Amino acid sequence: MARLVFVWVMAWVLVLAWPGSAQAQSPASEVANLRVERADDGVYLSATLQFALPELAEDALYKGIPMFFVAEAQVLRERWYWSDRQVAAATRHMRLSYQPLTRRWRLSTSTSPISNTGLGVVLGQNFDDLRDAVSAMQRISHWKIADAGEVDTDALHMVNFRFRLDMSQLPRPLQIGAVGSAGWSLAVTRNQRLLPEVAR
Repeated sequence: MARLVFVWVMAWVLVLAWPGSAQAQSPASEVANLRVERADDGVYLSATLQFALPELAEDALYKGIPMFFVAEAQVLRERWYWSDRQVAAATRHMRLSYQPLTRRWRLSTSTSPISNTGLGVVLGQNFDDLRDAVSAMQRISHWKIADAGEVDTDALHMVNFRFRLDMSQLPRPLQIGAVGSAGWSLAVTRNQRLLPEVAR
């Protein structure tokens, strides 16, 4: 049985990675809007992302292979006399999957990596359309990325934000086929300064 599954996965790898199949690069991806703000209990990030799913990733989704995405935020305290110091970091993991029997999409979100069993999921949403599921991933609202005690009120900080397709979570044969392939590429980044409270 295990050998049959391996052969099936390898067959899909050949189909997905074949030079003539869906190798065009996806349209330009960017963080269209990034807002970082202080609150009494910490620092919050909101963002609007613009990207299209890589064609090979979309093909794999329709074949029942879940895709994993990661949003990462890093808060650095700027120092003129030395390199900037990281004071906080936050990560949000997302798992997008398609259920062929119900023809529905499921987006699971967690603060820790999500396994194929769905363990560790904090939030799960169902969608009738892939566009709606992707749209939900593209909107990040009021995400707490640092506690108040981690960020000095009188210092300048830099927030580095990144959203990417997590290639390490792909099945091993797909990871091998995805190396160097533009058809799997998805990563957007943007930086935003967080001003001291006195300067706001």
